[in-house]
Amino acid sequence: MTIQRRPLGRTGADVTLLGYGAMELRGQPRGPAIDDEEAGRLLGAVLDSGINLIDTSIDYGRSEELIGRYIGHRRDEYFLASKCGCLLEPPPDATPPYPHDYRPGNVRAGIEQSLRRLGTDRLDLVQVHMSPSRAQLEADHTVETMLSLRDEGKVRFIGMSGILPNLPDHLAMDVFEVFQIPYSAVQREHEELITAAAAAGAGTLIRGGAARGAPAEDKAWRQGPLGLAQGEGQRRWESAGIDDLLGDMSRIEFVLRFTLSHPDLSSTIVGTSDAGHLRSNVAMAEKGPLPADLYQEAKARLQPASA
Repeated sequence: MTIQRRPLGRTGADVTLLGYGAMELRGQPRGPAIDDEEAGRLLGAVLDSGINLIDTSIDYGRSEELIGRYIGHRRDEYFLASKCGCLLEPPPDATPPYPHDYRPGNVRAGIEQSLRRLGTDRLDLVQVHMSPSRAQLEADHTVETMLSLRDEGKVRFIGMSGILPNLPDHLAMDVFEVFQIPYSAVQREHEELITAAAAAGAGTLIRGGAARGAPAEDKAWRQGPLGLAQGEGQRRWESAGIDDLLGDMSRIEFVLRFTLSHPDLSSTIVGTSDAGHLRSNVAMAEKGPLPADLYQEAKARLQPASA
């Protein structure tokens, strides 16, 4: 089997239904321990598995440098997405979410630093990080700067990593070609906005599509989806009675395939630093969306839980 590909909106690019998120390569203390050679083997395995979308950020520690070092020579095999607005170096002792600066000088410097670190002459996609308001984007001339970089050939497409409450305004701006939006079975607040983005011709990249792996047996809800209160994801799952629907599926397979079932999804970005988890994610993604009747039943049960 192979991972299905879908068009990324009107960009003309096709991306695999499963993408790879490089946040887990940032290293300690914010991420799992991983040495450089291990990271290199993992990145090679990502491409060897057929995944053709890699998402990273300045905020993800050394991930950009590792991507450039270990798979820069395979650059034509993957669609490369990063972020802008991040500070070139987070303040000492700062913890996420880091401060951001969306003014032209920082946006341009960040993208040019990313190009150097990633060992490439172009980013396929640059996304505004952390969902700033439309008013801030306009005051800081962020979009104009991104469009200038696109005109210079350093960026192919511009996007927004957006969330409520600002995401509807981002859609209304009618300038972003791709949106990265959080969504999963236990985090459905943006479900209709994903459809709205696709209807406007934008590509849709889903983050949190595996609910940070929280339903998996080895994590057992110790952490939940970003943006939800502690324990809220587990509460939604249990109150909906989803375990009764699993059959021979694991919880994590159900959650990932539920995300893949959204009809307007281009790709979901799932990160890991574990080669075994990568293989498992690929195998689950190859199965594709849930059966239609199961998907509809799950949505009916989960709707009141997410209300």
